[in-house]
Amino acid sequence: MNWQAVLHWLYVIGMGIGALHFWTLSRNPKGVPQYEYAVAIFIPIWSGLAYMAMALDQGKVEAAGQIAHYARYLDWIVTTPLLLLALAWTAMQFMAKKDWTLIGTLMGTQVVVIVTGLIADLSERAGVRYLWYFCGVAAFLVVLWGIWNPLRAKTRTQGQGLSDLYDKLLIYFTVLWIGYPTVWIIGPSGLGLINQTMDTLLFCILPFFSKVGFSFLDLHGLRSLQDQGIVSETDQPLRSTFSIWGIPIVLGQPRQSRRLLLKNSR
Repeated sequence: MNWQAVLHWLYVIGMGIGALHFWTLSRNPKGVPQYEYAVAIFIPIWSGLAYMAMALDQGKVEAAGQIAHYARYLDWIVTTPLLLLALAWTAMQFMAKKDWTLIGTLMGTQVVVIVTGLIADLSERAGVRYLWYFCGVAAFLVVLWGIWNPLRAKTRTQGQGLSDLYDKLLIYFTVLWIGYPTVWIIGPSGLGLINQTMDTLLFCILPFFSKVGFSFLDLHGLRSLQDQGIVSETDQPLRSTFSIWGIPIVLGQPRQSRRLLLKNSR
């Protein structure tokens, strides 16, 4: 039995289930913007298509005596920047204006991480392979710094609920993403401490939980915040209300905060 093909097909099925679940959630968004659901749905669809290619024995070439799965990189170069986009949107959930400079920097740096990894995988000489690998690791450290420092700092101005959600997502996100360069270096592309089947298994588990698992936690966390009527603490001093026919009217707040306050007053 071709276990690698079986693992890839199981991954494709898992991605399909994940996309269907996020689509179902989008039918009742509970105040979470539809673009959040659109990204969450697109990620597993794209990833599933890339892994379907590998299940069909496509998307791979031989380099330096080992198999380089370039279909993985076609998956990652699209989905990993989108995951960073989703994380950034969560970090700036209650901000009227998003910091697109920071978002663009994180997404662009992540593209560098993936491209250098692909070049490393395709390199014939061991020294050149590890040079490209460590260039990718350096770019990855920049991404980690960005999500742990400037991006995390933004959540501290938007209420304890959002801050706590981001911290949970951040730890989950970081642990899984560190797994990618770790598996690469111990696998056939690197030191060869594990065989190709184990490499395939790990590169099915990691992406499943870092894509479907992350989006599940992210969307349900945001929906929970909306259910609780949590708004940014920075909006609190701006509240000024009066009542017309028993309906509270809120002045000086963003539309999202007004909606949540009206909901809580019922």
